[in-house]
Amino acid sequence: MSKVSVGNALAQDGVPLEMNGNIVDQDDNPENSNERTVRIIKKAKRHIKQRATTNGNDVVTVNVENKRLPFSKNSRKSRNGRGRGLPKKGGAGGKGVWGTPGQELFADSSVRDAHDPNYDSDNQGAYIVEKIKPELTQEEFEKIVGPLFLEYFQHGISQDVIEDLEDLKLGKWKPKLLEYMISIALDHKATHREMTSVLISDLYGKMLNHSDMGKGFDEVLTRLSDLTIDTPDAPTVVGQFIARAVADDCLPPKYIHKFKGNVDCKHQQEALDKADVLLSQKHGIVRLDNIWGTGGGIRPVKYLIKQIVMLLKEYLSSGDIAEATRCLRELEVPHFHHEVVFEATVIVLEDSSERSAEMMCELLKSLADAAIITSEQMVQGFRRVYDNMPDLCLDVPNAYVLLERFANICHREGILSAALLKELPQRGRKRFVSEGDGGRVKQVDP
Repeated sequence: MSKVSVGNALAQDGVPLEMNGNIVDQDDNPENSNERTVRIIKKAKRHIKQRATTNGNDVVTVNVENKRLPFSKNSRKSRNGRGRGLPKKGGAGGKGVWGTPGQELFADSSVRDAHDPNYDSDNQGAYIVEKIKPELTQEEFEKIVGPLFLEYFQHGISQDVIEDLEDLKLGKWKPKLLEYMISIALDHKATHREMTSVLISDLYGKMLNHSDMGKGFDEVLTRLSDLTIDTPDAPTVVGQFIARAVADDCLPPKYIHKFKGNVDCKHQQEALDKADVLLSQKHGIVRLDNIWGTGGGIRPVKYLIKQIVMLLKEYLSSGDIAEATRCLRELEVPHFHHEVVFEATVIVLEDSSERSAEMMCELLKSLADAAIITSEQMVQGFRRVYDNMPDLCLDVPNAYVLLERFANICHREGILSAALLKELPQRGRKRFVSEGDGGRVKQVDP
C-alpha cells in the first residue's frame, strides 16, 4: 500500500478527498497530526472538469464536477470535444454515406479516386469530353442531319428525331437546321411537306426558340433564288411553310409585314405574298392545318375507293396507262392496292365486253411489272372477288362466265397463277321438272 502526504490540503471531518480521479483516505492515527497518510484507489477515467480556487489561508480547494457529455447514438460529432460537427472526409468516407458532393452527377459509375482498385485512368476524361463537345462543322452537319430527315420521312416519328438532335451540339446551326429541313422537303411530295411542318412545330419550344425560327426562315428567303433553280414552285411552297408556321404559333404574324418595302428579289416577294394571302383569307388559320392535303392512309376508305374507281373509268376512256399509274402513285396507299384489282375485275364484269377485259388485264400487267401492285396484293384482290361472287351475281347474272373468261386472260398474261386459277368458283346449272328429270332437281358437276 502506497502512502502519500498531503498536509493541510486534506479535507476535515474524515471526508475523503477525490483528486484527478483518485480517492484519498485519511489515517486516524493521532500521533501524526501534522502528517497524514492517504491510500490512493484507482477509478475508471471519466470526462471530468476540474476547477481549483485559493482562499486567504493558503488552502487549495479542488472542486470536481463529474459531467458526462451527452452523445447520441448516430451523432457525427467528435467524441473528444473537438471539431465542428461536420461529417468525416466531407461525406466521402465511412459506412452508409453518399460520397462527395456532386458524385451522384456522374452517371457513368466510373471511379474518381486514384487509390480505388477499380480506378481506370484511361477513362477519366470521358465525361469531360462529353460535356465539352465541339460544335459541328458544316460538312458534319449535312452528313448527320440529312440522313436523319430522310429516315424521318420513312417512320414519321418526330420524337425520335428530337432525341437524336439533342445528342448533337448544334449551337449556331439551329437556324440552319430549319433551312435545311425546308430545302429537303421541296424535293419531296406533299405528304413529306406535311411531316416537315409537324416536325417544325414539335421542335419549337424544345430545341428551337422564337429567334431561331425567325433566323431560319430568313435564311430560307435568302436562298430562295437558288432553290427556285431546282424547284420552280419553291416560292409558293416556301410561302405555304411560312403561313403554316404562323398558324402553328411558331412565327408571329408580324414576321411577314416587316419585309414590306424591303424586298428586292421577286421570288422572295412572291413567297411573302403567298403567305399573306393564305393568312388573310376567311378562316385562314383553320384551313392552314390542311394546307398540304390529307395524304396516305389518313383519308377515309370510302374516299380512296371513290378515287380508285374514278381513275379506272378514266383509264377505260383514255387508255393512258401512264396517267393511271401516276394517279395511283399520288394516292400513296400501297397497302390498299388490292382494291385496284377488285374494282378492276368488278368493272369488267359489269361492262361485259372483251375490250374492257383486255384493257384491264393490260393495266394490271403494267402495274405488276412496275412492282406497284405486289403479288400478294394481286392474290388478295382476286380472292376478294371470289368471295363476293354471290352478291355480284345479283347485278350481273352471268358473272361466273365473265369471271372465268377474264381469269383466263390474266393467267395467259402471267398475272394470275395456276394455283389461284384453280380456286376460281363455278356455279352449277340446275335442271327442273320441265327438262324430264321426274320432278327431281339435279345438280350438274362442274
